[in-house]
Amino acid sequence: MALYNDIVMDHFLNPKNVGEIDNPDGTGIYGSPVCGDMMQIQIKVEGETITDAKFKTFGCGSAIASSSMATSMIIGKTIEEALEITNKQIIDELGGLPPVKVHCSVLADKAIKNAIYDYAQKNNKYYKALEGYDPEADEDDEHGEVEE
Repeated sequence: MALYNDIVMDHFLNPKNVGEIDNPDGTGIYGSPVCGDMMQIQIKVEGETITDAKFKTFGCGSAIASSSMATSMIIGKTIEEALEITNKQIIDELGGLPPVKVHCSVLADKAIKNAIYDYAQKNNKYYKALEGYDPEADEDDEHGEVEE
């Protein structure tokens, strides 16, 4: 297990925010046909603040750790702040991921954006960061790349 640091191992072995939210305000699902990982992130929003986030992930340890960290990062943030989170920040908070596992942080980033997109659509909200965003877009070319 030398590939993974203590933070990644903790979020894999003791994941935070696992499960589902009753009546979520937004649900985002994102998966990769390339690696087979699939993530669902749900959010609860009060005002403009994400008060809760839960995830369910089918995938490897890095995917579970990325989901756990991503949900931990968005709880307490405003929608605008959560939209600014990048997969690189998720990797940094995890203390790093092996290059072959970077795509797991991309999946978490996209699942967050999809959950917020779902929330925005249901509530007729506009966020500049979602302008032109398409949750159905095929973004396989991004897997493995770190967003700056």
